[in-house]
Amino acid sequence: MKAAVLYSGGKDSSLMAVILQKLGYQVELVTANFGVFPSWKSAFKSASNLGFKHRVLKADQNILQESVDIILTDQFPNHGINHVHREILKKVAEKYPVVADGTRRDDRVPKLGLNEIQSFEDSQNVQYLNLAGMGHKTINQLSLKLFKLVKEPTSIENNSDYEIEIRCLIAKMECNEAANKLFPPHLQSRVIGWKKDEQK
Repeated sequence: MKAAVLYSGGKDSSLMAVILQKLGYQVELVTANFGVFPSWKSAFKSASNLGFKHRVLKADQNILQESVDIILTDQFPNHGINHVHREILKKVAEKYPVVADGTRRDDRVPKLGLNEIQSFEDSQNVQYLNLAGMGHKTINQLSLKLFKLVKEPTSIENNSDYEIEIRCLIAKMECNEAANKLFPPHLQSRVIGWKKDEQK
């Protein structure tokens, strides 16, 4: 059975992909792009280094605009990022019977609540999987055993999260300072390959 994993190139979504592959699913990694900036390139490199099939989902820029409007109204990114995530999950569910992402137990965003998960599965007639039973420490431990990782300050060149195109659109609409205020600098872990002697 085919399974799509929403993919950023990070350890969480990479771990979800490995788990599903080990369980026998035909895994495809999917990165959404709204045409504002080619943020999918970093995820493509990570997917290629792990040997997974990768697909860029060309998404409606109106979804991104709606998200930015929410963020600028709230002056806080969480609701806007969750809006994008819900819409992309629905879009992916049109083509795949199993949809997954790397959200974990201690994530705040993007993340669906239990009621949203049940509604999503019922309305879209799909199975939805994530890492909700695992916390940050567990995922770090497992990822260090499986993957070569690089930890670096996030930038438009090394990140395929929704944040990148949101930042670019806010910078176009407002200014770079407005985008930087809403999304302060932070470190991220990016998967660059398998640990030596590890196999898919």
